[in-house]
This record gives sequence, structure tokens and C-alpha cells, in this order.
Amino acid sequence: MREQIILECTEAKAEGKPASRYFGTKNKKLQKERIELKKFNPFLRRYTVHREKK
Repeated sequence: MREQIILECTEAKAEGKPASRYFGTKNKKLQKERIELKKFNPFLRRYTVHREKK
């Protein structure tokens, strides 16, 4: 039931920096839409929105 996902920073590309990525899992039955979480981006040195990448 659980699916592995990749969370990628949305703000890094606009600033020309490398995008930070986090790996995790989600339950496909309970969460059908894509996940958005605030995670730390070490290249930008701040918390940014990370979206699930397909």
C-alpha cells in the first residue's frame, strides 16, 4: 500500500541553485493527491516548500 516518493524543492530552480530532495513514503489509499511539505534546503539555508515529484 505504501509508495516511495521524492520531495523536491520548488524555490531553488527560480534562484538558480541546486534543488534539495528528500525521500519518503505515503499511503496511496489515504493521500491520493501530491504532498507538499516545508523542508530545509541547505543550498538556500532556509525552509522552503517541497512538492512530490513524479
